[in-house]
Amino acid sequence: MHTGKTNSLRFGWISSNWSGYARAGYKGEFRRISAEWNVPFVLPSSKSSYSSAWIGIDGFENSNLIQTGTGHDWVNGKASYYAWWEILPDVETVIPFPVSPGDRIRATIYRINRTRWCITLHNLTQSWTFRTVQQYTGQQSSAEWIVEAPSVGNSISRMARNTPVTFKCCRLNGRSPGLVAKEKGIMIQQKQVVSIPRAPGPRGDSFIVKRND
Repeated sequence: MHTGKTNSLRFGWISSNWSGYARAGYKGEFRRISAEWNVPFVLPSSKSSYSSAWIGIDGFENSNLIQTGTGHDWVNGKASYYAWWEILPDVETVIPFPVSPGDRIRATIYRINRTRWCITLHNLTQSWTFRTVQQYTGQQSSAEWIVEAPSVGNSISRMARNTPVTFKCCRLNGRSPGLVAKEKGIMIQQKQVVSIPRAPGPRGDSFIVKRND
């Protein structure tokens, strides 16, 4: 999953494949990120289409990224749901446990020491937990809660027609990130707004990403 280019605007930023909230900071600032969300339902589309919901550290204004999340695609006339983790530049690794639309997901990524990180994904609905410890040496200078149109092959995919994704209990370094409007990212493909997040909740730790149909 490639980050693509982002362009900063006064009200936030735009991207060809990301929508959600992202925070930029200084090198080494971000050591732990977490959130919960419900796996969206994928609606039928005329062509194959793809989407992911995830949390990550780095990847916004830099080329490294450690991330984990869920995939929700429409391929060959049917919906597909799965979980995954990824550390760029390697490709994603699918987590071999069941995922269904509506499942409640809790994801956490945190630094154990200078080079070792723990990725945990917990399906609260189906009562399974996946955990892996990996080497990662990125800048730790940005953090994200994102709905993405992932890259398929060498190009950004057509965004799947999902029901809205609600991120809740967002945490950064163990605290509410206090999200603000200028950290909001809107996805624009072929000069059209495809996906847009709403304003953060009153505590600054929740928001909804809605496809713009």
